Amino acid sequence: MKNDMKAKVNLKSKQVQLIASGDLRLSANQVCWPAQKEMEATLTAALAAEGYELVRAHAYDDAAKHGFIDSQRKGMEVFKRIDPTAPLIIAEAVWQYSHHVLAGLTTHRGPILTLANWSGTWPGLVGMLNLNGSLTKQGVKYSTLWSEDFTDDYFKSKLRQWLTTGKCSHKTDHVKPLAKVKIPADARKLGESLATTLRRDKAIMGVFDEGCMGMFNAIIPDDLLHATGVFKERLSQSALYHEATQTSDAKARAVFDWFKQRGMKFHTGPSDATDLTEEQILWQCKTYIAAVRIADDFGCDCIGIQYQQGLKDLLPASDLVEGALNNTDRPPVKSRDGQHVLYDGKAITHFNEVDESAGLDGLMTQRVHEALKQPPENTLHDLRWGDWDKSGTTSEYVWVFEISGSAPPAHFIGGWAGAEGFRQPPMYFPKGGSTLRGISKPGEIVWSRIYVAGGALHMDIGRAKVITLPREETERRWKSTTWQWPIMHAVTYGVSRDQMMAKHKANHIQCVYANNAKSADQCALTKAAMANALGIKVNFCGTKADGKAW
Repeated sequence: MKNDMKAKVNLKSKQVQLIASGDLRLSANQVCWPAQKEMEATLTAALAAEGYELVRAHAYDDAAKHGFIDSQRKGMEVFKRIDPTAPLIIAEAVWQYSHHVLAGLTTHRGPILTLANWSGTWPGLVGMLNLNGSLTKQGVKYSTLWSEDFTDDYFKSKLRQWLTTGKCSHKTDHVKPLAKVKIPADARKLGESLATTLRRDKAIMGVFDEGCMGMFNAIIPDDLLHATGVFKERLSQSALYHEATQTSDAKARAVFDWFKQRGMKFHTGPSDATDLTEEQILWQCKTYIAAVRIADDFGCDCIGIQYQQGLKDLLPASDLVEGALNNTDRPPVKSRDGQHVLYDGKAITHFNEVDESAGLDGLMTQRVHEALKQPPENTLHDLRWGDWDKSGTTSEYVWVFEISGSAPPAHFIGGWAGAEGFRQPPMYFPKGGSTLRGISKPGEIVWSRIYVAGGALHMDIGRAKVITLPREETERRWKSTTWQWPIMHAVTYGVSRDQMMAKHKANHIQCVYANNAKSADQCALTKAAMANALGIKVNFCGTKADGKAW
């Protein structure tokens, strides 16, 4: 692969440009660079087999010790040198910040291909899906492609299609617009009633500093959000930090004791730099109290904490905070005057990484499930990775849904007693903090995603089941991803791996349990009716649990 583009270059007909967007954090870029380098070498060989030369549009940085675009400014500088009419591949083996390259992609006139390796390690799949959602929101045309090793027939045929025509497409015949779905009268009536209530009474989405990790797709424009009856309260993480510092050690200790009494296991050690420590956990307990109180101060119906790039230099990570907030059974927090418990008996819907699309979805989901007397606890997950089961338990394709924060223990086998706390990886979180790890229990779920396309809100919704795999297989999957984080083994109904990748417009996917398959279908139909009544364009994806069409 050529790597010498220091001045603006007009590429030849059999040359293709490559860029790689990375993290903002130097530590993450350095650790992840070998995986990116290996993937690019494999991709170079794949293009060479088709008679094309891959030309890297920005060089390896000897001082930084990586070859990623690591800031928005650097991305703009790189695009000054790129041939604006030539084919361009954005290749990702790692999590990446979409805004590093979004500015340049908005004015690129040549064919664009987003591409990722099929790996859960860092992972490029999640980064690519975020970029796809961001490009979709921005209205930038692109093609997308993925592969385990770039040698399979499906990948080669689609790559060849893109190289020769500037486009490649995938089958999405699993998608059915709501207009073609028969919504039962009871589901339609309840969904429309919930929508009417939301628009009439309105709701507040508390946003602790908008925008996180370059996720342009995670910001809903105010006018689109207001049309649903939801309005943002723009809060400051500095206020959250201050409130945490004003919370007493005794109150933090009471929350910590509550976790342990419920059976949660914390894996602590002596080194603050590499281990989880009790002090880190106590700071998380203070942040939990602070978040509940600020939510009450502003009358918030849901809240989102920016998370990774927000308070990482001041406080431990907010995972434990977020998952506890999303759980109905959680440590009680009293009002400032001590007279009553805040949000007593209710989960406080929290959307990880201030993903406002997940926040709106979570708020709607909670109301639908409460109205139908179904479990209201819901969370976003990364659509992290997937693989065939190696244990012989099932012949079905099993996704790994995994998220660092916001997964509620109500989703875990054993609940709080099945939850474990490990230190967050130091390369992401210098101040540490406990994760909220568990294995999701078997059961029926509804999955969904709200996203922006064509200046409007859309929702894709479908059904899946969570299955139990042997511990050895679970450990294999954890070791292939981030083992400190909670995991969900999900099998989607009527949606294949490639169909999901072709249609999904985000790195995140919203998940909620129902008591059985029939109830889950009813919840999905009711939420679709509610979304439609709010002006959201709805698609059903896949089938019901019995394989029948919607």
